[in-house]
Amino acid sequence: MDRNRRAFDVIGQLTTLRRYARSLARNATDAEDLVHDALVRAYERRATFRPGASLRNWLLSIVHNTHVDQVRSSAARARRDDAAMLETDLSYAAGQEHSVHLAQVRQAFLALPEEQREALHLVAVEDLSYQEAADTLGIPVGTLMSRVSRARANLRAFDDGTRKPSHLKIVGGGND
Repeated sequence: MDRNRRAFDVIGQLTTLRRYARSLARNATDAEDLVHDALVRAYERRATFRPGASLRNWLLSIVHNTHVDQVRSSAARARRDDAAMLETDLSYAAGQEHSVHLAQVRQAFLALPEEQREALHLVAVEDLSYQEAADTLGIPVGTLMSRVSRARANLRAFDDGTRKPSHLKIVGGGND
């Protein structure tokens, strides 16, 4: 047992590990973190160490592989961050009026009769052909086309302001 403990004397290798980590990381703080991470890996994988093999070489290999993994991880993180930045540069916050209008259109859509809402959803949102949507609902294509047409007309009338949703009431607007 004492011989195995001496064969796995990691403390005696710290100077070598720190020196190598410093040359890889080029920064004392990052080098200490690298040595720490490598020692954690070495401890977790201590069963893979072959007795009689060079502990120093095994530990240096772990330091090297840990450094490579960290560099790759950092590069991947930078690519993800750059891609996210591009996406945020392309998006604009919706103005309050636009958000309110979209909410009102959604409410108007939900206020449509169920048959019209189903038909319009399948054609406009799910991008089904008229025939596919009619088959899905089990109705003739002409009936589906009529329902979609009426749903679009109702939404257009709402959007033009000629039809108000039934739940909205203008207070003090005129002689109603």
